[in-house]
Amino acid sequence: MTGTRITPPTAPNSATLAQLPYAYGGPPLTARLRATAEDFVVDENLGFEPSGEGEHVLLHVRKRGINTDWLAGQIANFAGVHRNAVSYAGLKDRHAVTTQTFSVQLPGREDPDWSAFPEPDVDILGSTRHLRKLRRGALVGNAFSITLREVSGDLARVDACLSAMAGQGVPNYFGEQRFGREGRNSERAVAFFQGRKVSRKQQGMLISAARSQIFNDVLARRVQQGNWNRIIDGEVCCLNGSHSWFLAESDTAELVQRAARFDIHPSGPLWGSDELPSRGEAAAIEQQAAAQHPVLTEGLGKQRMDHGRRPLRLRPDNLRWEWVDSNSLRVAFDLPAGSYATVLLRELVDWYAAEPAG
Repeated sequence: MTGTRITPPTAPNSATLAQLPYAYGGPPLTARLRATAEDFVVDENLGFEPSGEGEHVLLHVRKRGINTDWLAGQIANFAGVHRNAVSYAGLKDRHAVTTQTFSVQLPGREDPDWSAFPEPDVDILGSTRHLRKLRRGALVGNAFSITLREVSGDLARVDACLSAMAGQGVPNYFGEQRFGREGRNSERAVAFFQGRKVSRKQQGMLISAARSQIFNDVLARRVQQGNWNRIIDGEVCCLNGSHSWFLAESDTAELVQRAARFDIHPSGPLWGSDELPSRGEAAAIEQQAAAQHPVLTEGLGKQRMDHGRRPLRLRPDNLRWEWVDSNSLRVAFDLPAGSYATVLLRELVDWYAAEPAG
């Protein structure tokens, strides 16, 4: 199956990955994703070691087919603490086998017997004391091992496609998880900015969806123009592995070389209330995309938040693949926090069967 390049969507809720242009001509394969939970394995990397002391307990947990937030509530109930005493660094896929860490605040209290935790699809792999609560986003990234079943299509393109992804990266779109069920959070954000009352938690979710919508539309335009992975006039460059960025005064040979070795990346906007930091050609593309979403940009402008930047490209670390059998392909890779495995996979495979059996 091959993909087609299309005009970036303008409808507020049209944020599905299938509607966004591909970097490599469209996926060569079709396959079944998540035939079982074990076909989608995720291991969290916090990037630090627990201190070994303190009033917080870091629980290293393996779960199967379980929602992260729901499990946090069950841990709170088991430990006899308020739900706010339990936190985690990031949400993990429900239809998967995932390992991650939860923190539980137990000031002046002994640990409960974690081995007696009653959920059959949850294993407490270990517990260690720590000085601080685990905050959302406090992780380096995640390691994925994903098995595609019932693979068919242009098998001769698989190695070339994966090699291109390993060497050049893929467009760093926000995944469908950011836009909620049926991708309608952008539409709900429009209603919120037009006066609909929502809870504080929902406000944060809708603001994130609005910023993600505009970013994806900017990136879609850059993919169509073939400049998503290089520095253009007026570019704002993100430092690799950092939230820092700077305006490129010109596309000098040094900047081109730094981009080629992935030291820096071209970037797109996370819309805010202050002036766009980009200039020239880059700013024109961003303003054209934003003009398709006047309610979102005006609403975000009233939120009193600064513009942010996000890299336009995503390169996986340690990308490797193997054929498990004649029609099952396993792909493994590491991604930084804030990126999406499905965004990487979409360049390779058009998948089906959303939920696993068992």
